[in-house]
Amino acid sequence: MQIVTQARGFDLTAGLREHVERRLRFALDWAHYQVGGISVLLSDINGPRGGADKRCRIRVKVVGMADVVIDDVQADLTIAVDRAVDRAGRTLARRLARQREHQHASLRTTQPELAASEAPTGVATPALK
Repeated sequence: MQIVTQARGFDLTAGLREHVERRLRFALDWAHYQVGGISVLLSDINGPRGGADKRCRIRVKVVGMADVVIDDVQADLTIAVDRAVDRAGRTLARRLARQREHQHASLRTTQPELAASEAPTGVATPALK
């Protein structure tokens, strides 16, 4: 799983980069076959003025589906990262579950049609007792 982390408005430390990557791998490694890549943008919205202005934007590229994009803004950057990663994991799980349900539903509707089309015409089928 390829993770690209960028920072705007401050220097990205090795410790912060490791924290982001460790949290993402823990939260999304179960779906590594479906994830095409992850990009993380960390930014300080207000600069040195302070306040709840640390943003973490995570974009998860999902194979065959729309990207999962999560934004979180907090006063503490590590809290913003943790919340955004948790939300990204839940959102990805929900989308993949919906996709599986849709695939299973389409299989259920096509299987009776296939069974009916495979039965030879004019041949009586024995009744089951």
